[in-house]
Amino acid sequence: MGRSLSFPIALALAASAVLLPISAHANDRSLPMHFELRLQGPADICGGQCKSLISATGAITADSARDFLLFAQSHDLAHDLGRNPSNAVVVLDSDGGSVLGAIALGREIRRLALTTTVGRTVDLAAAPHAKARAVLSPRGDCESMCAFVLLGGVHRIVPPEARVMVHQIWLGDRREDPTAANYSAEDLVLVQRDIGRLARYTAEMGASIDLLDLALRIPPWEPMHAMTRDELRDTHLATDEIAPAAVAASPVAPATQPAPGLSNGLTNGLTNGLQAAPISERRWAMVDRAGAAVLARHHPLTVEGEDIGSFDLVVSCGASSDSFDVSYVEHRHGSDHTQLPAQLAAISMQVGAAAAPLKVTTSERRSEADELVTYAAGAVPTALIGAFASAGNHSMVIETKSEGFATVIRLGNTGAQQNLPRLAASCGKGAGDRAELPVRKTGGLAAAQ
Repeated sequence: MGRSLSFPIALALAASAVLLPISAHANDRSLPMHFELRLQGPADICGGQCKSLISATGAITADSARDFLLFAQSHDLAHDLGRNPSNAVVVLDSDGGSVLGAIALGREIRRLALTTTVGRTVDLAAAPHAKARAVLSPRGDCESMCAFVLLGGVHRIVPPEARVMVHQIWLGDRREDPTAANYSAEDLVLVQRDIGRLARYTAEMGASIDLLDLALRIPPWEPMHAMTRDELRDTHLATDEIAPAAVAASPVAPATQPAPGLSNGLTNGLTNGLQAAPISERRWAMVDRAGAAVLARHHPLTVEGEDIGSFDLVVSCGASSDSFDVSYVEHRHGSDHTQLPAQLAAISMQVGAAAAPLKVTTSERRSEADELVTYAAGAVPTALIGAFASAGNHSMVIETKSEGFATVIRLGNTGAQQNLPRLAASCGKGAGDRAELPVRKTGGLAAAQ
């Protein structure tokens, strides 16, 4: 069975010389999911065994299942595929989207007994009046709720070049800054209801509940988890192996053993005025630091949902109008699955495409508490801070690196827009360039709705 379903890889390579650019519409994953039907090609390669490729690209919405049903009816898929449903393959390339929309779409795919895979269809040059043909590129991403649509396939194929990435479901209107949001009892009921529906659906589709467990470990402020080949197989998300190569791994690597002989901690002066307690985890706020006003935020530090500490980020007046001074204080501990690194080697902050490094001044173990305390600081361009605090939802990504280990945390800008002008005024500078910048994606489009 695995050999008969491995056609996408072979044809993608064989037809590479005659590929045409994908249309702008087909390449826009931010649009609602749309469907296109192509006949597999080239005809001289697949002959009478050519498959029907159903491209499914874009965001999953509450209407995606209905749109797919109308698409199937307009192309008479149920009739054409009635005797041989394995002749059609749904090709998924999506950032995810609605929980209920994904469940409904997956059930429609299962009702037609279709095969699912991850990738993108690429149109081939065609003679006038000939049927549109395409070859399947395996380089696609199936993120967030797309993984549960993939479950709808009777046969499910994930090429080694493709990625399946998962994370927690979250309320869509509070995804950008989840720790700053408020949640009502009705919100908790909504999320728990959708988790229950996902659990039931996962079992119905013949997959392991471990798939849902894996997704629910990853909070919305972390990068999505890229499933390994073993995870795809063990959760039964992939049912047909086509190659032994591994899918791209999660950006978080195993921790290394701490080195011996470290000193006992930071001097008192390094963290003076930067205690976690007065700094809010819910929003960016102005706080007093040694008699000077600063803009500060506290945030938990996690690795795939497991608590390993916390950090404070503090923005204060810089030496010139071109920059703000930013300081970072982190308290990190070990856990059941991660060990403390010897020290942190690098810390950076990123807003959209703009990034700034922070210099690690001290990173040392406190042996009495088995705690790694790190202090870093740097001058960050005013334009970068201003873009982060501009109107709308913007995110800042804080990445730390040590030998063989990394953390990536996304912070929202709740409170920054209101308070940065106050800080800038106290510094005697403008708030900086407020141009909209693209945000580095860490959480996909899963939304409980």
